[in-house]
Amino acid sequence: MIDINSLDFEKGEGLIPAIIQDANNFQVLMLGYMNREALEKTLEEERVTFFSRSKQRLWTKGETSGNFLDVIDIQQDCDDDTLLILAKPHGATCHTGEESCFHQKEFKPATNLRFLSDLEELIVNRKKEMPEGSYTTSLFNDGIDKIAQKVGEEAVETVIEAKNKHHSLVDEVSDLIYHLLVLLVEKEVPLQTIVQNLEDRHGKAN
Repeated sequence: MIDINSLDFEKGEGLIPAIIQDANNFQVLMLGYMNREALEKTLEEERVTFFSRSKQRLWTKGETSGNFLDVIDIQQDCDDDTLLILAKPHGATCHTGEESCFHQKEFKPATNLRFLSDLEELIVNRKKEMPEGSYTTSLFNDGIDKIAQKVGEEAVETVIEAKNKHHSLVDEVSDLIYHLLVLLVEKEVPLQTIVQNLEDRHGKAN
């Protein structure tokens, strides 16, 4: 999260701006202001609370509408006087009923690949903790040969579904990606390494 004692509240006369961003698709949802007490409440409850300049009091977003903003992560900028908060919105953020206060122009969300990182982290934890009854644990117990075999099987099933135009192609591709992630974790190759390699190859191709 952040070091609250390093933030410069004095520059803004006790307030610092907080940019709220959807943790799912990275859309900017709104801008608010926090004093130290609002930030402490936000950190404690893991729900965004602002200091309302018009009402001159703490204001938890959603306290009336129920459209809360659950905190996923908080970052401070290089000058320690602005916050960027990744949040999970519950309903519309804007008082107009729009998802974002910046709705004048249609937002084109980035492809949500964040879940792949979350899934990779889950698989890494499975390998560390090896909980009983977990399918992922059983794969790691069986070793690299079994894991590689499963990747091959899922790849073949994906090809078959693609050629036969069955409706289960999405399921087969999902199974393939999951088992590929297990293989990468077993071989200690971070997903980010693959992404970086693709970016490098794309740059060379262009």
